[in-house]
Amino acid sequence: MTQDFTVIVPARLASTRLPNKPLADIHGLPMVVRVAQRAALSNAAQVVVAADSPAIVSACEAHGIKALLTKLDHPSGSDRLAEASALLGLSAQDMVVNVQGDEPLMDPELINQVAALLAQHPNASMSTAAHEIHDVAEFTNPNVVKVVLDQAQIAMYFSRAPIPWWRDGFAQGIQSLPTPAPLRHIGIYGYRVGFLQSFPTLAPAPVEMGEALEQLRALWHGHKIAVHVAPNAPGPGVDTPEDLARVQALFKA
Repeated sequence: MTQDFTVIVPARLASTRLPNKPLADIHGLPMVVRVAQRAALSNAAQVVVAADSPAIVSACEAHGIKALLTKLDHPSGSDRLAEASALLGLSAQDMVVNVQGDEPLMDPELINQVAALLAQHPNASMSTAAHEIHDVAEFTNPNVVKVVLDQAQIAMYFSRAPIPWWRDGFAQGIQSLPTPAPLRHIGIYGYRVGFLQSFPTLAPAPVEMGEALEQLRALWHGHKIAVHVAPNAPGPGVDTPEDLARVQALFKA
């Protein structure tokens, strides 16, 4: 039986590519409400939105979603999650799953798997997910984050570069993929609350700043990240107006 866990959905009103993104309409409901409703289909003991604006809190409460108003000036989503976990009075051994506020098609079972994996790995401070890459263009795209695992499903490294590097197969350039298939990181995270609250106090890692990947800070400081390998890619998230139109069409259908 999976240990109880809380889903926290961080939601910021400011977005450079899509202003007021959490409140964008998706088939009659604000996007952040759609995200919370999907998360509520998981086994989470509670689902809470951590907002930076009273407008987001009001929109959530109008649809029966619990929401907390957090500080406006958090430098990262992890900081917002840490504040929310403290406001909720969660203990150090409690588990939190961070579901991004722009993932209205998040699979509830993926949330369960990320929480279950963290419970199964008491030596891990975090958990996350990945799926196999079957497309060369995706493998070489620096916007696609790759991860390499050890035999115990613990992350060895995350990178925007194509990893693992196939020494012989890539001698003439990347024209096919290595075997076994490389893994694409999915941006969902499980945390033990004690680690989550200490994470913002850890010094940024040089490799984190070079790759622009916050999870490398945890690895650099010696923390373990367990990785669930999902059978399929998740539904599309929403970063741009084009993404929003695609998701709106899927909900309408």
